[in-house]
Amino acid sequence: MIARTEGTYRVKATGARPKIIVSADGRGVVGHAGARLLADVAEVTGLTEAFGDALAGLRRRRGQHDPGRVAVDLAVMLADGGEAISDLAVLRDQADLFGPVASDPTAWRLLSGVDGEALGRLRDARARARQLAWAQLAETRGGLPQTTAAGQPVPGLVLDLDASIVLCHSDKESATPTWKKTFGYHPLFCFLDNTREALSGLLREGRAGSNTTADHITVLDAALAQIPDSHRHGTPILIRTDSAGCTQGLLAHIRDLRKQAVDTTFSVGVAITEPIRQAILHAKQHGTWVPALDTDGEPRDGAHVAELTGLVPADGFPAGTRFIVRRERPHPGAQLSLFDSIEGMRHQVLATDTPPGHGAIQYLEARHRGHARVEDRIRCGKDTGFGRFPSRVFAINAAWLEVALTGIDLLAWTQLLLLDGELAAAEPKKLRYRLLHVAARLTRSARQTRLRIAQHWPWADDLVTAFNRLAALPRPIT
Repeated sequence: MIARTEGTYRVKATGARPKIIVSADGRGVVGHAGARLLADVAEVTGLTEAFGDALAGLRRRRGQHDPGRVAVDLAVMLADGGEAISDLAVLRDQADLFGPVASDPTAWRLLSGVDGEALGRLRDARARARQLAWAQLAETRGGLPQTTAAGQPVPGLVLDLDASIVLCHSDKESATPTWKKTFGYHPLFCFLDNTREALSGLLREGRAGSNTTADHITVLDAALAQIPDSHRHGTPILIRTDSAGCTQGLLAHIRDLRKQAVDTTFSVGVAITEPIRQAILHAKQHGTWVPALDTDGEPRDGAHVAELTGLVPADGFPAGTRFIVRRERPHPGAQLSLFDSIEGMRHQVLATDTPPGHGAIQYLEARHRGHARVEDRIRCGKDTGFGRFPSRVFAINAAWLEVALTGIDLLAWTQLLLLDGELAAAEPKKLRYRLLHVAARLTRSARQTRLRIAQHWPWADDLVTAFNRLAALPRPIT
């Protein structure tokens, strides 16, 4: 409430908030204290050292900031919610917590020096750190988590490929009009559904096609190179895409990977063409429809699935490919084709080379439906670096994308190795709000520096436990 008295205004207290006096003379107080977890995870997984080796050639003079450390600081900043290189100031201005952090011009010079060869070395460094992180996870948590479908575990690893448009609001190299009549880039990604790690990404111009076979193969091969040998060979790997990945070249490549002792299968969306519409109509009259299942294995209301194998021409598909259709009552606002409007049901078709006897069609359909989670991964990724590219130069933006993928991995490793319960599954926004952005005091005694978190902060114990687990992580020899 504001009252006016003799030409002045006076604010009356109308609530129960305590009165405060604000000054800028606090000592030993730090913000974003939880982000120190991310920096330390980069250390204990060997990422900082590996980045240093990968970028050693970019050091220009003695005493300059280690390029690997600069790259890690950028990744920590993005994982912590920063959007631009200038946000490094949050780390730089708290040297007592984060140590010396490079200036903005130094960070720019680093990114501008990352060419194609250096980018390849950064990816190799990420793979080395991932191998160590997975070994630590095996020793402390028993191994990688399993993804589930219809209440059942999905064996092995599940890789999801998907592309997304990133808008650019200024003229940047290779930013072009997109198929959605917007302007920007059209990067392609591969995420590991088991752990939410960002295995690979390819920055592409905006007009790049959604179903470009060569790009899908490039991203898939880069993702497989990120998986440690002990998991890449001998572990079932399911590769999921939407209909953009349903190309003869990609499916043939996935099948050929078996010749390299990589146990790959695919589950891809299929565009509904006239032959498929005829197969659906035939199944409607003569097929056996069974209830579709939700993620928990319970019947999905108003949804049914049927197998179309043998009814759909399989020309161009690898031998043994099966086709499964789901029909479902459309939700309000759903975009329907003319065929769906006439039938009064929404139809979606998938193709998979999972042979009979390895799960009912309800399970296979629910397993494929889990591919939709990649959209959440990309949405969170746009909030963790690759939703905004800093430069007009394409090569710098490609390096920025690699750093952003690294930040996503740091978040995933922190949750897998150090957190439990809700926080272990939280999206980055919630994790930042509860843990990473917490304020604390730094005190020194007996030659030790203590980070003191507010006693009554609801997640103080979770943060202390995470730091204790971090200190106790094994350093296995790989």
